[in-house]
Amino acid sequence: FSHLANIAEDQNNIRQMRSPAGPGGAPRTSVLAQTLAHAREAGIGSDDLRRFLETAQVSPVLTAHPTEVRRKSTMDREMEIAALLDRRERVQLTPEEAAADDEQLRREVLTLWKTNLLRRTKLTVLDEVGNGLSFYDYTFLREVPRLHCALEDRLNEGDGAARGELASFLKMGSWIGGDRDGNPFVTAEVMRGTLKLHASRILRFYLEELHVLGSELSMAAHLTDISKDLRALAERSPDKSPHRSGEPYRLAVSGIFARLAASATRLGVETTRPAVGEAAPYADAAELKADLDVLYRSLFSNNAGVIARGRLRQLRRAVDCFGFHLASLDIRQSSAVHERTVAELIDAAMPGMSYMALNEEARVALLAKELSNARPLTSAFVKYSGETAGELAVFHAAAEAHSLYGAAAIPQCIISMCKGMSDMLEVALLLKEGGLIHPSGRSAINIVPLFETIEDLQASSHIMDRMLSLHDYRKLVDSRGALQEVMLGYSDSNKDGGF
Repeated sequence: FSHLANIAEDQNNIRQMRSPAGPGGAPRTSVLAQTLAHAREAGIGSDDLRRFLETAQVSPVLTAHPTEVRRKSTMDREMEIAALLDRRERVQLTPEEAAADDEQLRREVLTLWKTNLLRRTKLTVLDEVGNGLSFYDYTFLREVPRLHCALEDRLNEGDGAARGELASFLKMGSWIGGDRDGNPFVTAEVMRGTLKLHASRILRFYLEELHVLGSELSMAAHLTDISKDLRALAERSPDKSPHRSGEPYRLAVSGIFARLAASATRLGVETTRPAVGEAAPYADAAELKADLDVLYRSLFSNNAGVIARGRLRQLRRAVDCFGFHLASLDIRQSSAVHERTVAELIDAAMPGMSYMALNEEARVALLAKELSNARPLTSAFVKYSGETAGELAVFHAAAEAHSLYGAAAIPQCIISMCKGMSDMLEVALLLKEGGLIHPSGRSAINIVPLFETIEDLQASSHIMDRMLSLHDYRKLVDSRGALQEVMLGYSDSNKDGGF
């Protein structure tokens, strides 16, 4: 009942937001329009916002939580009920249609009422990943591109605004399937499975959108001009159907579809629609975006910009926001686990060293020296504990993910309960063993300390000052664009010191 009441309340809020407001029934403006109006009043123009968004990043991160027990079956029914209520508000129904809607609404409510709200069995990590992915179908796949396009249009309306495309500043993140802190079920294999599920969801979405786009771009060659690049793209298409021989945009789209289908096959993603012929896979999402750009520019340069601003525009933006990886997966582990792993590796490689017995300064000196050493620390002739072997496997799997899906697939390595410099250098050393950090000082991933207790939060600025003054670590940060991210915990600091 509470869930149904929430849905009804949401619908009532939507009704109020869409209704006229103020004297004389003046129309309401959107939150986006109001925000931009406030910015202009504060002297912040469209060009200022564009420059800011060039380097801004907003990254909503989905996390799994033991108390999150909602089932997809429940969410599906709730979404359908909400859609039926929304349809009543927006569509003038005939009596027959209204009666059919009533019956459908009763059916959905009764199904929801008879469905278990709680699961009777424990979820696996990949089940949790699947639950998280359902939100992309409900919201993110279409709303993230739509938001960028809506903001872009608003900024292009500004006086003196430099018309053009807005940087993609909103990109999704996830901890589900990468967060190992306190969860022994997140293994290297689970992480590989998570990344594959991410890639499957986004590639299938692109392929479906391309299939529909091909049906929409039906312009005939003798009725529209095309660019040289578009002609070349159409000529490279493996589509030899005589029915599409005079439809260059469709030929180009079928060629793009064939290349993307080949990319999906290379990544082990099963597709539901066959391609028209053989084609070389895309090396990365940027190549797919470049081909879509050819379509976009050709339409705009030949008086068909209104067509380009439809599905094609949204698809281009989606590719820019989601890539082939859908969401950046952060990998996270407790500093205590990293410490035990590094201690086992060093003690095996340097008999008599006893890493755990070293003080902080001695650890920092040893780790910094090992970081620039081209010799691997691990050995195929040593049998490591299950914990150490599992940790090393995760870092190797992360390196594989970079080669398969691109570096954006796993951009962060987060250290829970970070307490000192050695905690960060231990992770750097493990990343080096996995091939994500080069002894020369190049890093393919961000090392992110998470300071959580009151004591650690108070010490964090001093720790970071010293870290960024350490030559070997500073080289890693500089190789990442001289950008260092720091996470400030709230859960454990609340437990430790109160609100």
